[in-house]
Amino acid sequence: MPDDHGRRSTGLALRGASLQATWAGLLAGFVGFFSSFAVVLQGLVAAGANPAEAASGLAALTAAMGLCGIVLSLARRMPISVAWSTPGAALLATSGAPEGGFAAAVGAFVVSGALVVLAGLFGPLGRAVAAIPAPLANAMLGGVLFSLCLAPVRAAAEVPLLALPMLLAWAVAGRLNRLAAIPAAVAAAVIGVAATVSLPEGGIGEIVATPVLVVPEFVPSALVGIALPLFLVTMASQNIPGIAVLSANGYRPAPGPLFTATGVTSVLAAPFGSHAVNLAAITAAICAGPGAHRDPARRWWAATVAGATYVAFGVLAGGVTGLAALAPPVLVQAVAGLALLAPLAAALVAGLAEVRDREAAIVTFVVSASGVSIGGIGAAFWGLLAGGALMALARLGR
Repeated sequence: MPDDHGRRSTGLALRGASLQATWAGLLAGFVGFFSSFAVVLQGLVAAGANPAEAASGLAALTAAMGLCGIVLSLARRMPISVAWSTPGAALLATSGAPEGGFAAAVGAFVVSGALVVLAGLFGPLGRAVAAIPAPLANAMLGGVLFSLCLAPVRAAAEVPLLALPMLLAWAVAGRLNRLAAIPAAVAAAVIGVAATVSLPEGGIGEIVATPVLVVPEFVPSALVGIALPLFLVTMASQNIPGIAVLSANGYRPAPGPLFTATGVTSVLAAPFGSHAVNLAAITAAICAGPGAHRDPARRWWAATVAGATYVAFGVLAGGVTGLAALAPPVLVQAVAGLALLAPLAAALVAGLAEVRDREAAIVTFVVSASGVSIGGIGAAFWGLLAGGALMALARLGR
């Protein structure tokens, strides 16, 4: 039997609960997972993970972002949503396996998370990241996303019987409700695979993912080619917009402690294959907006429910990975590409908006999209370097 203090604590914790906020949280959790889990799986596999490591990474990511969101929302009584780094996963998908394999990628995940912690603790570092010219940051992100966004076209040519119904479901559902587009595409892909692919003798394997511990290796080329770009896209494309979404809805948390919390969570989850967790932007808008509750003081419950939903999905990550393994790889890539079309469009519009910086931005985009690796260092780093040098030269001339 709980004592009086326990009953008072439970009552206080549940005081903000409401059916409206619960529904918003469930919606955010569903959209957050199914809109981009294919990107995450594709990124982990491209970074060198085997099926067991990919399932472990998906489970660790989902559980980490769920638990971090629950703790932050309960502690601050604000709808602080946490998500995995979708641009970071796209970066992995286009960078390929580093020298040293998945262990080197995990070492890069650890360092990237540590850099986020430093950005939270050390103000000048966070300000330096925020000071990266927006045209270059957006152009780099666009270049990272571009090749994966071509996958729906490739899938339509290679597996039309599976890809065309998926594309139709995405288009029709998106016209009715933008948030339903990717879940509808996933459902169509699952139905198509179930109708055309025979289950292996052992089924899809374990539904519950088994954690796989990967000892990190710190390879210099992976640290420069993965850790640094992963840190930059996570901060510029997720953490900073996440703070902006909260601010737009009337919440003013100190950014530093939130960055630190997500960075520490990333470091702790990385040895199990988790690449990065960060503040959410899209799902944050669901939980922090008026649709979660008319009273802003009670919207924190929506983010808490979303976190619990993520944890539940994390438990089932083995089954999700097993189902994805049955599909043609290009179909999984196509789902990921559809999920990234809107971020690609936003990145291109923002990256090319300033006429005076357009040349530097397009150079950044082209180099980042090329997929070229020099000295084991991925294209995203070289794109940012090339665009930055051209921008500096142009401004010096002016």
